[in-house]
Amino acid sequence: MSVTYLEAIRAAQEKALQDDPNVFLYGQDIGRFGGAFKATKNLAEKFPGRVMDSPISEDAMVGLAVGAALEGMKPVVEMQFADFSTVGLNQMLNHAATTYWRTGKPCPMVLRLPSGGTPGSGPFHSQSMETIYSHYPGLVVMTPATVEDAYTMLLEAIGMEDPVVFCEHKLLYYHLKADALPGEALPAFRARIARPGRDVTCVAYSAMVHEALAAADELAEEGHEVEVVDLRTVKPLDTDTLLGSVARTGRLLAVGESWPWGGASAEVVARVASEGFELLDAPPKRLNAKDTPIPYHPNLWAAHRPTAVRIAAALREVLRY
Repeated sequence: MSVTYLEAIRAAQEKALQDDPNVFLYGQDIGRFGGAFKATKNLAEKFPGRVMDSPISEDAMVGLAVGAALEGMKPVVEMQFADFSTVGLNQMLNHAATTYWRTGKPCPMVLRLPSGGTPGSGPFHSQSMETIYSHYPGLVVMTPATVEDAYTMLLEAIGMEDPVVFCEHKLLYYHLKADALPGEALPAFRARIARPGRDVTCVAYSAMVHEALAAADELAEEGHEVEVVDLRTVKPLDTDTLLGSVARTGRLLAVGESWPWGGASAEVVARVASEGFELLDAPPKRLNAKDTPIPYHPNLWAAHRPTAVRIAAALREVLRY
């Protein structure tokens, strides 16, 4: 029986609730209704009093989680959409991220963000927020691209003492499947070589990993071997795996669904250029969404974000050197 990306997230939360009495889930309509995407379906019935509906106030939701974490609880907060988490930025950035540095007390909480775009979602339900959270020290930012990582990395996030922003791509919820939930997995802070190659490194994360793999298939027909690196976690960044890949290929393309200014892909390029410049045989390149609000129309949305076609074209440019 196959397991979807969304079912893996639900299963991880169920296991965390079973294993640790300090874990509780909190969010808008996550109780009897099961959440906007049904990531908590049936969990309120199985764990009475530990899967709780919140008020429609993201600031209050995150603030309650910070307070609960400081008292030894392990809250997992679900935002209906990643975009709405901006209402709670003060609590997340100025409190959760800094608490340990100010007080010496850990703040073990997880903020689950249904992230990224889907056709017809528009500018308020499609944003990739990992870049904002990655800028702040004190936060861990995870971006799982596979069913296996959605399960194991969420469990690892819930078990951490640091506050974690867990970015789940909505496009993967129902369409990405695996044969079963995994047993062992890579540690969350390790990047993964999703496809080995020798001609050019393509670094991606979240849903962009699958676009990069499709682009790699296209270039393979032209005789080029693309190594695809799945970051898995964008903060902290696994620089060793990045440099190891570029050492093999000599070329780099970094891809992200977020906007270009100050994104995770920009950090990848900067890190490789500053710490591994001598490894490069060509200028590194990055590819992001267009620097515009995210459009509603499915055709415009597809033109706005990186796709396999756009990634393949960018890879050819890097390979020309």
